[in-house]
Amino acid sequence: LALWGILMTSSICLRQTDLKALIAYSSVSHMGLVTAAIIAQTPWGLTGAMTLMIAHGLTSSALFALANTNYERTHTRTLLLVRGLQLIFPLMSTWWLLTNLTNMAMPPTINLLGELFIISTLFNWSSPTIVITGIGTLITATYSLYMFLMTQRGSISTQFRLLPPTHTREHLILVLHLLPLGLLIMKPALISGLFT
Repeated sequence: LALWGILMTSSICLRQTDLKALIAYSSVSHMGLVTAAIIAQTPWGLTGAMTLMIAHGLTSSALFALANTNYERTHTRTLLLVRGLQLIFPLMSTWWLLTNLTNMAMPPTINLLGELFIISTLFNWSSPTIVITGIGTLITATYSLYMFLMTQRGSISTQFRLLPPTHTREHLILVLHLLPLGLLIMKPALISGLFT
């Protein structure tokens, strides 16, 4: 049921037009993996669940912070209306890229470590689960790239050409989210050594 939930919520993400709803459903999808790992009740599963919960907590919070910076300037969360922000906010676009790559568990992020632990656990429990987790991972990559492309690329609307600049505090918030994610991959035993 947890794996089926991953597929359903990931599929819902592909249809979202509201940025915050897309990020929220993304969190539900990732927590489906955590639920499946906890139900398996193996050391690797619990380690993967703990790792992914901490990693996704930072990643999801960073995505919500980015969505809020967009909303404060454009006053809309609709993906179709807010395009091409990379031209106005190139540094914010870099934060969007890094956070989306982390959300889809690209190497060398700690999210990948958590997902590998969980996928290995589920595969050992029942080998057909590799198909469901594989499809879920593919859909996650798809909607993460969709989110990045819809917010950053394309031609910008004329009503958004004169937006206020980003503030240092907003960049600091994102550094404080992504720096721990980067440091945890240097010493993953801090969170993954709890159950092994």
